[in-house]
Amino acid sequence: MYRLFATATALAPLLALSTPAAAEMELSLYSGVQTSPHSRISGDYPGTGAEIDALIGWEGRSTDAPPYYGVRGTWWRSERLGFGIEFTHTKVYAPDDEKEDAGFEDLEFTDGLNILTANAMYRWPDQWGSVTPYVGGGLGISLPHVDVDTTTGFDTYELQVGGPAMRLTAGASYDLTERLAVFGEYQFTASDNEVELEGDGKIESTIITNAVNIGLSLKF
Repeated sequence: MYRLFATATALAPLLALSTPAAAEMELSLYSGVQTSPHSRISGDYPGTGAEIDALIGWEGRSTDAPPYYGVRGTWWRSERLGFGIEFTHTKVYAPDDEKEDAGFEDLEFTDGLNILTANAMYRWPDQWGSVTPYVGGGLGISLPHVDVDTTTGFDTYELQVGGPAMRLTAGASYDLTERLAVFGEYQFTASDNEVELEGDGKIESTIITNAVNIGLSLKF
């Protein structure tokens, strides 16, 4: 993933320069239902250095506070091609029985397994009347807020840089007015997360999320 990120970063300025400018910015806000499949956690247990190795069936709990949401800004350089940035406040909780078996009282990223990416987007304007399908992808970083408490008294509660991340998006928008549109989309994210724990511990895990989003876009 590091090699892919480096290659995309090098190519992005060339793509931008090769595309004619267009005067359209778009700001999109969304929420929806976000889930996460199982992933394995590994690392060192705080205070003891014992090996951590457990399969966690993460829960998304999209509507629990703080809720799942995202914001995306896109600069459409032409009628079809755009570039931008996107922040998604995803989150994951370890089920009670699984976190207890792994030796934790809390094991979650719930003030965010936050994903920040630089995106490339492609659309087909008014492909079906006022409906515009689009696809996109992005590369960036994860910014997990670590909320981990051990059964031995070591607590970690802080924002960290987790590692490289990516996203893929496919959806369609419907114009309500010239400036306002509604949209629905599927979004996939994957992130490598290596976080430090109080007591000289650490956890590593590659976490995937799947989401169905509904949102509003403002064009200006």
